Amino acid sequence: MDPFLTRIDPIDLAIIGFYLLIVFAIGAYLARRTHDADDLFLAGRRLGWLPVGLSLFASNISSTTLIGLMGAAYTWGIAVANYEWMAAPLLVVFAIVLIPLYLRARIGTVPEYLERRFDGRARRYFSALTLVSNILVDTAGTLFAGAIVLNAFVPGLDLFTAALILAAVAGIYTAAGGLAAVVYTDVLQAVILLVGASLVTYFSFQAIDFDWGRMVEATDPQQLSLFLPMSDPNLPWLGVVVGVPVLGFYFWCTNQFVVQRVLGARDIENARWGALLAGLLKLSVIFIMVIPGVIAIQIIPGLEQADQVFPSLIAELLPVGLRGIVLAALVAALMSSVDSTLNSAATLLTLDFIKPLRPNLTSRQTAWIGRIAILFFMLISAAVAPWIGGFEGLFHYLQTALSYLVPPVAALFLLGALWARPGPRAALATLLGGHAVSAMLFALTVGGVLDLHFTLVAGILFALSASIFVVVGLLEPHPSAARAIARGEMVWRPALARPTRSGAWWSDYRVQSALLLALTAALAIGFG
Repeated sequence: MDPFLTRIDPIDLAIIGFYLLIVFAIGAYLARRTHDADDLFLAGRRLGWLPVGLSLFASNISSTTLIGLMGAAYTWGIAVANYEWMAAPLLVVFAIVLIPLYLRARIGTVPEYLERRFDGRARRYFSALTLVSNILVDTAGTLFAGAIVLNAFVPGLDLFTAALILAAVAGIYTAAGGLAAVVYTDVLQAVILLVGASLVTYFSFQAIDFDWGRMVEATDPQQLSLFLPMSDPNLPWLGVVVGVPVLGFYFWCTNQFVVQRVLGARDIENARWGALLAGLLKLSVIFIMVIPGVIAIQIIPGLEQADQVFPSLIAELLPVGLRGIVLAALVAALMSSVDSTLNSAATLLTLDFIKPLRPNLTSRQTAWIGRIAILFFMLISAAVAPWIGGFEGLFHYLQTALSYLVPPVAALFLLGALWARPGPRAALATLLGGHAVSAMLFALTVGGVLDLHFTLVAGILFALSASIFVVVGLLEPHPSAARAIARGEMVWRPALARPTRSGAWWSDYRVQSALLLALTAALAIGFG
């Protein structure tokens, strides 16, 4: 394939440039309204459901998703979409159980919930873990994906320089405008993402004369099934059942860079509606981001590097002008994730570590520390990004890393939110014990003693971590009456599932949740 630079028309470059100007204009406008820590980290807690939902979707559909999903679909089929549709039922759980707990407590970070529920040790442990995963996994992975494409634009540009340029673009407006800039640029980016991905899908189908039957005949049936045999090395069906939900629960319900825009919602109902909107949009991913990767097998066969599928489809199929829109969508995907992870990492460092040590800091001083942290993390993630190239695939890198890191956290949050008895000892034992087992499994896998798919590793670690929580929780002494009351406030009860306001039946999040689950079931059965 010729370098992109030889195929990019000035009109396409003008479209990308115009898009970037709009993004910076939004950031500059919101910077004038960002004065203190609450503005920088939580957008003043005034976000409505539409920006919350679109921002959740855009921050999740990063350049790693566009490039990694299509590459994985090209290699082993639509089963990779299990990571996407699974978001819908998990966001329903999020809306019912955790959103009311988070917003009633008015926390600033997700780890702060663990301090309210257990103690400060659990908060600091999880905050440090999230910082590491946000920078080394989420941000670095996204920058690597963007650097691959930028390198295609400018042959000879090294990956570090490319990653640094991309990180700087997102870091500047994030440091200036904070979460409000992140969310409202995400609204624009979500629209461009949906349009851009839909254009790639349309022209991919056009390349095969819109003949679904032709694609089915030319494709291995296993590549068109969501559920693969247990012997499959890419995603065995048991991994979908026991591992993918664990990874998804961590991402959607406990990951600071996702949950942060929910914490900035103006009330519980807007947070719930936004989460369910994101779940609905995630169901579209199989059609506009996964299936085109399967079609690409016929259009551009024999690609040596699967992560080149998306940029190759752009270069091969799209006319002038539309190519600029789709490339702007790729830039949007990159920035919507990088700005989210940078802002959340700065929030964690500032509110969970620096602020407790310096409680006399003013809100404005805290905000400036957060801005400096954003720029600091920008440099670190750009330095780590080129190292990811040593893994066999971008999507594999991201999911494998998370499968060893997050199951103890998922067990702690889920069981801790539903059962009041376990206290601080159970929380710390779950985190330390779960990660000790994780380290052992990782060593055995690297040493060739074990050969387990990472989704099975995630399921095993979740079960073992949950067992530790239950056993230690039962052995812990009963809390004092005052502590039991405080702990109970952080535990879900059925009354919290009721809507906080009355309205038409269609505005009831429970009705919306039921419809979303029905659509999810239809999709899973249809492609099963």
